Amino acid sequence: MDLLKSQPPYQPVYFPKGLLTDIGTEELAHWEIIATLIYKLTHGVPAEVMREAGMGGYYAMHDNAVFPVNPDGVPWTAAYIQATGDPITDLHEDLAAEKKAQTTYEHLIKLTDDPGIKDTLRFLREREVVHFQRFGEALDQVYEYTDSKKVF
Repeated sequence: MDLLKSQPPYQPVYFPKGLLTDIGTEELAHWEIIATLIYKLTHGVPAEVMREAGMGGYYAMHDNAVFPVNPDGVPWTAAYIQATGDPITDLHEDLAAEKKAQTTYEHLIKLTDDPGIKDTLRFLREREVVHFQRFGEALDQVYEYTDSKKVF
């Protein structure tokens, strides 16, 4: 998931600038929702149960603290966020990130039978769909701008 959308000063069209700020803020809120979900699922869980669930290594390093890692325990890094300085390329990167996040939420929904968790994941998935649509609209506006011969 592309978590920190930048608001580059080179962005020539107003709509994408505001959109990037809004979606970036919402993505940080998604992190908070996910962290809260994980915290509620693991808070107070004994070490033995964590080990039996395949989370022994995680528990050894972090106890029940929420720490952003992938399923293999690899920590999140800013290297996952891409920016080239080209608005068209960067918006395509954002579109791809939203689709990957949507697919990940769909996979997670299949892995649980808890209705509350499913509802939370569905909400997050639907927000990724909306973000994808907004990025598509922003990309259209950037293309309109570049096609208007105002670019030298």
